[in-house]
Amino acid sequence: MILTRGARITGAVLCAVLGVIVAGWIVRDVRAAGDPLDLLRYWAGYTDARPESLPATAQSDIVLLAVYVLATIAALRSSVAASALVATGVVTLALRLPGVWTTGASWTDGRYGDELRTRALLSTFVALAAGLALVVTGAAGRRPSADFYEPGPTRPGQGAAVVAFLVLGASGAVLIAWEIRQFVTLPSAVYPDWFIGGDAVRVELTSAPPGWSTVALAVLCLVVAFTALFHAVHARPFGMIAAGFLLLSGGLGIARAVHHEMLDRFGDLGTEYQLIVLTSFFLAFAGAAGLIALSRRGFEDADGDSRGYDSYGAGGYGPPPGDGYGYPQGPGRGPAPGYGYPQAQPPGPGPGYGPPPGGGFGPPPPSSPPPAW
Repeated sequence: MILTRGARITGAVLCAVLGVIVAGWIVRDVRAAGDPLDLLRYWAGYTDARPESLPATAQSDIVLLAVYVLATIAALRSSVAASALVATGVVTLALRLPGVWTTGASWTDGRYGDELRTRALLSTFVALAAGLALVVTGAAGRRPSADFYEPGPTRPGQGAAVVAFLVLGASGAVLIAWEIRQFVTLPSAVYPDWFIGGDAVRVELTSAPPGWSTVALAVLCLVVAFTALFHAVHARPFGMIAAGFLLLSGGLGIARAVHHEMLDRFGDLGTEYQLIVLTSFFLAFAGAAGLIALSRRGFEDADGDSRGYDSYGAGGYGPPPGDGYGYPQGPGRGPAPGYGYPQAQPPGPGPGYGPPPGGGFGPPPPSSPPPAW
């Protein structure tokens, strides 16, 4: 199944619209912060970051912008365009849904102006509509490939599937463990705000609350880890998006630890802070490993099976082993039965210069069907 041309163009336009929205908010924050470095320090979580104006974006918007740019390109050119559009739409819905109730909440009064809040609310609804349209476009815009040589969707290879299962599955488990820790340690009156936003845990105007985004990323990692074992086509785009978030989160966590000199006095830190630092390094490693593994081209998919154009005789679609003309090697070198050719004939007269009896120069017999995953 591949994406139709109309669906590709529609998906590319939707991704471009989402990218323009995120880029517009980032540009607004860069201008309002006074110094772009102050905005970067704020995104990284430095306690001494003091931008001139409170940003409306968070670190996740950097990954979202990259996702929208890459999804726009993938929608027009990639064989996994359908899965890429669905993955982009699902992630957009998951991260923009909290904006429906956070942008107009009472705790945003005094932090952001009414005009900015109105713009944020409109952006949220546009993003949700575009995300839903991406899911519909990717799911309903597919058709069977009419051309044998038209590239089909690719599945992650065996090595990539194992790497994705290990690093993304472990990352999802670590994130869930930290969320359980927050549930146990935070007061019962504070934890709901940690998950949906509120006076106790105030979030940026266009971003999701920390608990919400952590659980969403953890679920995404666990789902990708499970489906990668079955070489699912959608495991590649979903997994690359999850790995991107992990890499950024871990990288900024390492930068924060270096800035606050936590590595220099690592032995003097408490156990929880040591685990926080180690978690940052692990998430950065898991994100990098997941991106490298899943960005490699996998096996082409044809009607649910994998196929390769470079393998001969063992599930491939190249010429079968033989003399180069479609006939197997062996005694008599006659055509093999069962492929539409006549059965082997008795030896004819002496050598001549015509084609072999009953054979002709038709297409070579197809190779054995490819093994299913």
